[in-house]
Amino acid sequence: MINDKNINELLAYDPDSGLFTWKHRPLSLFKSESSYKTWNSRYANKKAGRPHNGGYWSIGIHGKQLLAHRVAWYLHYGIIPSCFIDHINGVKNDNRISNLREASRSENLYNAKTPKHNTSGVKGVFLDKISGKWKALITLNKKQISIGLFTSVELASMALQAKRRELHGAFANNG
Repeated sequence: MINDKNINELLAYDPDSGLFTWKHRPLSLFKSESSYKTWNSRYANKKAGRPHNGGYWSIGIHGKQLLAHRVAWYLHYGIIPSCFIDHINGVKNDNRISNLREASRSENLYNAKTPKHNTSGVKGVFLDKISGKWKALITLNKKQISIGLFTSVELASMALQAKRRELHGAFANNG
């Protein structure tokens, strides 16, 4: 969560590139002139943050790691996001404001990529061992819906993509 009141004084955010840089910090934030000079010569006007778990970018402020996409939203719009912030293109460290949007948990999950453990190569398509056909499943509001059984992965994929556009709208992601 973002709860640092002086975050605007610490970070600069470029909404076109999605990059963060540390701002020059005033002497009043340091215990000594030496630490003030050291910090500013080492960090001021330099890239802020580092890779975080799962591919996201995070920024450490006062001992807390903040997810950069949430910080970007706050710095650009001036409000702490109350819901999820979704990366439209699915690239977790692409924090350009044009790539970020508010989303519910379900919408955020709709926009997920194909899981690495998927064996068909198509998100939501699995081989049904009983029938030997390809089963297409979609999730809507935490409930799985069967689209049907198909003789090929391609047919299952086409049916699933049409249903995904219908049910998930702007958050539809085919993989």
